[in-house]
Amino acid sequence: MIVGQDKAVEQFRAAWAGRKLHHAWLLAGPRGVGKGTFARAAARRVLADAAGPATELPGLETSADHRMVKLVDAGSHPDMRWLERLPKEKGEGLARDITVKQIRGLGEFMGMTAALSPWRVAVIDSMDELNREASNALLKMLEEPPPNTLFFLVSHAPGRLLPTIRSRCRRLNFDPLDDDAMTSILEAQSPHLSDAERKRIVSMSFGSAARALAFAELGLAKIEDSALAILRQGDPTNARRAELANELGKKASAERYAAFLELAPSLIAREARELRGAWLERALDAYAKTRELAAVAPRVSLDPAATVFQIGGFLAEVAPPASLKR
Repeated sequence: MIVGQDKAVEQFRAAWAGRKLHHAWLLAGPRGVGKGTFARAAARRVLADAAGPATELPGLETSADHRMVKLVDAGSHPDMRWLERLPKEKGEGLARDITVKQIRGLGEFMGMTAALSPWRVAVIDSMDELNREASNALLKMLEEPPPNTLFFLVSHAPGRLLPTIRSRCRRLNFDPLDDDAMTSILEAQSPHLSDAERKRIVSMSFGSAARALAFAELGLAKIEDSALAILRQGDPTNARRAELANELGKKASAERYAAFLELAPSLIAREARELRGAWLERALDAYAKTRELAAVAPRVSLDPAATVFQIGGFLAEVAPPASLKR
């Protein structure tokens, strides 16, 4: 079920119902607000309706008993491809990029005849992880798409994509979820939380359901408190950022480190709303630097402790004299 994105659901549902579809749909918005969930639901609906029997369910809902739905959920539908970063050939974790080899494989798929209905679906999650060569290879497919083919291109930062790719897509915007939607998701997925815990997680998740569920599982309240202390009080002796780096730099803290990279830019953005003048400019600069480092660090395997320490320095730059806060 797609929560809190009714506008995007209705736009695509109406286009599919009338078979007036653009071939490429750019699903744009922050991480964790339902873009991937939407792509999977839309793929299920298209492939189920196309093969029959068509569903009369609302929105993008489908019957779990439908044969096409079972194939999509099992990852074995012959007319669907889902591209994401692959595991590294050596070592742990995922590859840095979605490679041109993967995109060329998608091109081979597009050259085949659809097996179970006239329609085919390709999802790329996410476009932000394509390298330049892969982006150029995809562009050729978007310029001359095969008939009855749908591309769902997930992007957390659509402004960074090639303009020529953006211009060949219909854009669906996905907004941060409101507090009611976030609370509903947490109640369903993490029923063990108290009302107070749920409320705090909602406040620190900034409309991202994926982030909220990760925070619920990882217990990040202490990490948020440490980051806020640096943001609001500074860190003249480097002690606070050193303690945070030590805690998150351990191998056993990999998931909490990844969650911190998601959290830190959002905390600066929230704090910036209370600042003015030169201190607001400093906060915006710190936000840009933190967001950039948080995006790059996992992709180039930067040392977690060093990365957290550096981000702590950015956080400390934001701390203003109390007189400059509203």
